Amino acid sequence: MHVFLVVLAVIAGLVGISYLLEELRSAPAVPARLRWSPTLTSQYVDADGVRVRYVEAGTGPALVLLHTLRTQLDMFQQVLPRLAAHFHIYALDLPGHGYSDIPNAEYTADFFVATIAKALDRLEIDDAVVAGESIGGTVALLLAARHHPRVRAVIAINPYDYAGGRGIRRSSLLANMIFGLNNVPIVGATVNRLRTYPVFKRILEGGVHSRQALPAPLAREMYEVGNRRGYGRAFSSLVRNWASWEAARREYRHIDHPALLIYGDHDWSHRGERAATAGAIPGAEFHVIRNAGHFLSLDAPGELAGIMLEWAAARSRETLAKR
Repeated sequence: MHVFLVVLAVIAGLVGISYLLEELRSAPAVPARLRWSPTLTSQYVDADGVRVRYVEAGTGPALVLLHTLRTQLDMFQQVLPRLAAHFHIYALDLPGHGYSDIPNAEYTADFFVATIAKALDRLEIDDAVVAGESIGGTVALLLAARHHPRVRAVIAINPYDYAGGRGIRRSSLLANMIFGLNNVPIVGATVNRLRTYPVFKRILEGGVHSRQALPAPLAREMYEVGNRRGYGRAFSSLVRNWASWEAARREYRHIDHPALLIYGDHDWSHRGERAATAGAIPGAEFHVIRNAGHFLSLDAPGELAGIMLEWAAARSRETLAKR
């Protein structure tokens, strides 16, 4: 009985400390200009009450970039300059991520798709190639499957539509433990509030094949962005609704636009899962980048941009030939 009371006291103490730490954390100021590209400025579009941050760069056909889970548009800092030489880029922060609004909502796949669809409408982006990484890739595929009129083609980079949405738990033993605790009452929320930068950075490193591919300033900024009010609640909701990402695959058969799948050979997905996604999309093209992980935009930015540009150019030539 004495031991039980001691354990309860320790747990209660940790819960109290976690709340105190959360109150003491300070959110970063929203950058007017991007650290990695001072010529780019943060802009916002109102997607029916949700302010979505985005940046624009380049000229040419429209290309929309959607990032991975628990990151932000800055993940494309090495890919965007390469693509902007050929496209008019719109890189967006997903709702509840980066510096976009954090609405009190259930963060299901449908919520992300609906918000991004509204953002495309408000920005009046026409005839766009939508390229997304991880959950961003699944959002892109669902926009095409639901025949959003502003989407003409889709590029899904390591789409997150397998393992009941728990793919990140495969990235490392630490990630498996942390995310496995998320849905445990009291414990999951307490662990989230007790987060530290070394643990966060180690989990992020599970997304790259080479740890050197993760820029330290980017990792630090994304950690500090997690101090924004409501951020932890939103991410916990995303984790609770992970199953909705795999359920998305059932809609892929409705895609009638050109679609390209790009995977890193060290992505969290297994070969059978990649084949299932490819088989679900009529006419999908498939490419694998060697020696690269889940965060392809960091692991292999040059090769990724090259594949995207070559594929988009080929689709443009086909369109012209049909006219």
